[in-house]
Amino acid sequence: MSIKIFSALTLFVLGAVLATVAELPYGGWIQIPILSLLWWRLDPHTPVTFKKQFALGLCFGVGYFVVGLWWLYISLHDVGGMNALLACMGVFLLSTYVAIYFSCATLAIPLLKKNRCTGLFLAASWVLSEFLRGYIFTGCPWMGFAETQFNGPFAPIAPFFGGLACTFLAVWTSWEIYQLRKHVTSSVALIAIVIATSQSAGIFTFTKPTGEPISVRLIQGNFEQSLKFNPQAIGRQIDFYAAEITKQAADLIIIPETAFPWPIPNLPIGLLDYLQGFANSSKSNILLGLIGEVSGANGMQYSNRATGLSPNAPPYQYDKSHLVPFGEFIPPGFQWFVKAFHVPMSDFARGNLDQAPFAIQRRDQLDIYAAITICYEDVFGGELASRIRQSEKPVNLLINMTNLAWFGESQASSQQLRLSQLRSLETGLPVLRATNTGITAVLGSDGKVLQTLPEFTQTTLSAQVQPYSGKTPYVIWGNLPILGVSCLLMLLGLIRYRRF
Repeated sequence: MSIKIFSALTLFVLGAVLATVAELPYGGWIQIPILSLLWWRLDPHTPVTFKKQFALGLCFGVGYFVVGLWWLYISLHDVGGMNALLACMGVFLLSTYVAIYFSCATLAIPLLKKNRCTGLFLAASWVLSEFLRGYIFTGCPWMGFAETQFNGPFAPIAPFFGGLACTFLAVWTSWEIYQLRKHVTSSVALIAIVIATSQSAGIFTFTKPTGEPISVRLIQGNFEQSLKFNPQAIGRQIDFYAAEITKQAADLIIIPETAFPWPIPNLPIGLLDYLQGFANSSKSNILLGLIGEVSGANGMQYSNRATGLSPNAPPYQYDKSHLVPFGEFIPPGFQWFVKAFHVPMSDFARGNLDQAPFAIQRRDQLDIYAAITICYEDVFGGELASRIRQSEKPVNLLINMTNLAWFGESQASSQQLRLSQLRSLETGLPVLRATNTGITAVLGSDGKVLQTLPEFTQTTLSAQVQPYSGKTPYVIWGNLPILGVSCLLMLLGLIRYRRF
């Protein structure tokens, strides 16, 4: 029994370490050899039942996600007022749920072992598990290996085949490192060839600058989440953003997600007309984060909305389509959980997946178009690629509006910055991040941070941003190539298992 407990604790700690190093500057490189230790602990040459393999993989996954997602405790307890024990239980239960996908992926080891291609089968299993994690029950793919690879060896593959392909190569490489004990020469050669090929892929570019740079102002209000539902504090917040917006003209001015935290009918009378007047007179395009209203079968329902105001043009609106479970929509049977988490307006209407990009008017030049994501949507690279691919207008830049005040001084902001960097790399487009508490930033078309604001400060980032045109192979193909290869490998592995 003591050996079993020791193994479980070892795997839990290993998962925790793997999540911790993700925050380091070269975390994507460091994670790969650490991941190889997992395969050493789950030695495929040791007889093991599927039940035991699943349990051991689960211990690793829980350790990984408890550390990676601990900031949810802040939103549940510190902001939401949930009982501390219940908040801890919520983090643990979510971590356990998403760890199940990691655990299922490791089942490829006892199922498809005793083969030089086991690493390929394992990587394919991991990719398919990660895809399902981002799809089932609306998906929760946060803290995958893909975004860490932005700081790893396989980032240049993202414009071709997306983040899941980066995950595939990271898992395969970690397996080959584990195999060094048996196949030193071949494993070293294969690892070197794959890393070199991946790095050389960075010489290819698929998008190019279009037109002149635009002037941008990103306003970071730094308002505590605990004040979001205080009427007096809301009034001060609205006054601040209105004053900052009208302080100086720019081609594009953006405030964060729900920076105006009241529904549109409750906003101060004449506020939107006043801002529209400023847009008209200053020739500025303004993007506002606010609460919209949508008419549905059950009457009026709130939406998490971005409203665009352009000179002498009708207002644009984008309603968030991929909502956060429990925070923005209530899954059936979980009303009791939401009642313990005292947050108003926690059941939003869902926007369509095919909403048009925001047209940014420019003096004496053609309009450029921005695809908008609101907070959590930035984790779903396949959906964003699909929107760009199907858009009738060419998308020239990406905009992410978010509010991470829910998560206090945690690594949540750096995790989401990496997600934005990966989305930029996948699409070959620059990214503008307008956040309440940080990290507000401008990213180049290669995902690199060009300008940023310090976190938890009330200030404005002014920048010149170059729009881009064109589509990467990932935007054109989406996840189809890597999913097709992974399915084929799993099929071949299963056929071999049945034969032998």
